[in-house]
Amino acid sequence: MANTVAFNEHYPVIEQSTQLLARAEALIPAQTQTLAKGPGQYVRGVAPVFAVRGKGAHVWDVDGNEYIDYNMGIGPISLGYAYPRVDEAIRAQLEDGITFSLVHPLEVEVGELLREIVPSIEMLRYSKAGNDVTSAAVRLARAFTGRNTVLCCGYHGWHDWYIAVTDRNRGIPQATQDLTYTFQYNDINSVIDSIDDDTACVILEPAVFEAPREGFLEELRAVCDRHGVLLIFDEMWTGFRLALGGAQEYFGVRADLVCYSKAIANGMPLSVLGGRADVLRLCERDVFFFTTFGGEALSLAAAKATMLEMREKHVQDELFRLGSRMMNGFRSLLSDMHIDYVGITGFAPRSMVTFDARAGNPLILKSLAQQELIKRGVLWSGFHTMSFSHSDADIDHTLAAWRETLQLLDEAVAGGDPSAMLRGAPVEPVFRKTSNFNTRARGVTR
Repeated sequence: MANTVAFNEHYPVIEQSTQLLARAEALIPAQTQTLAKGPGQYVRGVAPVFAVRGKGAHVWDVDGNEYIDYNMGIGPISLGYAYPRVDEAIRAQLEDGITFSLVHPLEVEVGELLREIVPSIEMLRYSKAGNDVTSAAVRLARAFTGRNTVLCCGYHGWHDWYIAVTDRNRGIPQATQDLTYTFQYNDINSVIDSIDDDTACVILEPAVFEAPREGFLEELRAVCDRHGVLLIFDEMWTGFRLALGGAQEYFGVRADLVCYSKAIANGMPLSVLGGRADVLRLCERDVFFFTTFGGEALSLAAAKATMLEMREKHVQDELFRLGSRMMNGFRSLLSDMHIDYVGITGFAPRSMVTFDARAGNPLILKSLAQQELIKRGVLWSGFHTMSFSHSDADIDHTLAAWRETLQLLDEAVAGGDPSAMLRGAPVEPVFRKTSNFNTRARGVTR
């Protein structure tokens, strides 16, 4: 019998997942299209690999096991799986068609709605994936400023200009690698030391799990203005989560260009590049950024329904309420159990559990926690990503599951070898190079 969301007696049976994985290994490199949801991010032999259904905040794997999901499609599921209002909008549009030979009215309607929600958006373009629009933003910045180099902070997709500064940069010419540099979040001096007369833009995730220190984003805005550099916010995670208007609204700092995807369409593939009209107008003739599926109508219908639902139901308030219950409850568990090598950080709509290396290899500790949560009907890979469909009952069950999991973890740490309790291979890092790399200090006269 398949496991459900309960304190199950046994770990889930994943026979069909295992069989499908064997077929995928001969066919698909890394067995996934998204590393964060691939088998390398879960304990091999314990965790499910393939999911077939979702409803609300729960998912079911191919073997029929049910879980509360805290990955939410790795970000796009903001309202919930099979959310009625969004699905109805998709079905209604499907009756009329998906992709057409002329522009669809939804391209205008969704754009006007976005302009109401995000005042800094004067003009915009659509695409399908987040890295489409971050790369288009960089190209626009280079065209607008006549400069070449990019300063970045965070994760921005798989395209050459960004992935060149990671340890997965095979196949990228050295000349391309030499045009992108990284800076340290919350360290304005690392920006000042790197920026020069050939810097086209500064692109960053305005927040990930660390909050900007007081004045950092404002100082960054001022530095960019002083040097004639465009400021680009990559809001794949903060958009439509921290506030309806994203990080710009939440932190009160305006970017020249802003990039959205993930939460905007509740799982349908859509990305948006918006911002200053004088920059975006370069897309009319000088900068080529056109795609066949940018105006695909099902995703636009989903985005319109998603944004209207968010505005009418004050979804972000609920994400903060639920996420705060999770974070506060988790901290209470740690305090009650006198565990000081586990922590939780981030923002209520998306928090991250951390493990201190002094207690053991953090990936081993994370893997053991994941293994035990999965047994208890919780699908977790490091984060608590909240959706509008998560319930108080989901939070209560998850915190109860964490209590038992933390107790087992503490026993394993006390025993000196947490890996001995693992029933499969531990999770793998996606990138091994994540900070303090490809930086520069030019000493440019300013």
